[in-house]
Amino acid sequence: MFVDIAKIHLKAGKGGDGAVSFHREKYVAAGGPDGGDGGKGGDIIFKADSNLSTLADFRYKRKYSAEAGQNGGASRCTGKSAPNLIISVPVGTLIKDAETGRIIADISDDEPVVVAKGGNGGWGNQHFATSTRQIPRFAKSGNPGEELDVTLELKLLADVGLIGFPNVGKSTLVSVVSEAKPKIANYHFTTLTPVLGVVRMGEGTSFVMADIPGLIEGAGEGVGLGHEFLRHVERCRMLLHVIDISGSEGRDPIQDFEKINHELEVFSGELATRPQIVVGNKCDLIDEDEVKRIAEYFEQRGYKFFPIMAAIAEGTKELVNYVAGELAKLPPILKYEAEPKPEPIFKENEHTFTIRVDNGIYYVENCKWLDDVMNRVDPDDYESLQYFERTLRSSGIIKALEDAGIQEGDTVNVLDVEFDFVL
Repeated sequence: MFVDIAKIHLKAGKGGDGAVSFHREKYVAAGGPDGGDGGKGGDIIFKADSNLSTLADFRYKRKYSAEAGQNGGASRCTGKSAPNLIISVPVGTLIKDAETGRIIADISDDEPVVVAKGGNGGWGNQHFATSTRQIPRFAKSGNPGEELDVTLELKLLADVGLIGFPNVGKSTLVSVVSEAKPKIANYHFTTLTPVLGVVRMGEGTSFVMADIPGLIEGAGEGVGLGHEFLRHVERCRMLLHVIDISGSEGRDPIQDFEKINHELEVFSGELATRPQIVVGNKCDLIDEDEVKRIAEYFEQRGYKFFPIMAAIAEGTKELVNYVAGELAKLPPILKYEAEPKPEPIFKENEHTFTIRVDNGIYYVENCKWLDDVMNRVDPDDYESLQYFERTLRSSGIIKALEDAGIQEGDTVNVLDVEFDFVL
């Protein structure tokens, strides 16, 4: 079964809780707090697997959860971080936020991508000792892992896409020029799934051709199979538009060409501008004058035209040689860029807080809404710290601290996390 779209739920692992512990050793009085930090929760990572060609597995399992990190221990022992959960998908899978449609990742190469981050481990009570609080009897809980619904959408990676009405010879063409062996029969919709074939031009030179099934009039609005498979044309660098030049099924080949191009434009205006080569198949069924007339029609409109007889591989060598030459001039296969996650916008007076100064420490209090922000902050990650600083500025906390007289180097306490203020 060919499945090219699926929706699943991801839940990264929770960070382990920090420990509350005090040093106990013979002859050592008042050893102080030594609770260790919790371990990091497992990330959910997606990676491409060239052995997969469908998203069918995700129809039966829709929830994926990574393990939680271990809790911290005594003697400053940090809990063990949880293993990452790795999910394999076909090459060319787009991962989108199911709620917003934001592109999270394009799994088009060997680079694994973290889609849901595990929570950081909570701090043990060793971190909360200060000159005024020498016996902290509390620790920080582990942060929850990211949780979200995502849509997986497979967009095949192919250099060349074969388009055209059913039964015009697309499957036959891909079978004679590549190693693909699609089912071939004399009836519509013989091909029910996209077929990829590697066309080898010599040592170290090849390109991928995809037979895109089901394109008929109305495909752009979802008629037939076309709406399901038009997405697989989007990455193709070039289109081979196959027509039945003989009109053996009672259709006019030129009208067929115009109708399919209209469907491409309805689905995506950018697709309609993709380089196209017109391939007139079954040219042995009409006389040469008619072939010349149709060839002139397309060439006058700027299309390169190749008459072929796919069943006996007549004219196919010239076609693939020309295609290979044109592909060398085109940019690489389209890869979608991940879209940044929008940051929360804090409006004035939307989030309340108070500033209290005690023994030279500036306490930011009554700001429970900052819990979620603090849970996202990784003190070892520069970008995470920048996000934290932007949040403090956009919410007005930095300005309030400055109005309270804070100076560089003074200590700030936010939800029991202390840091030095830097201008």
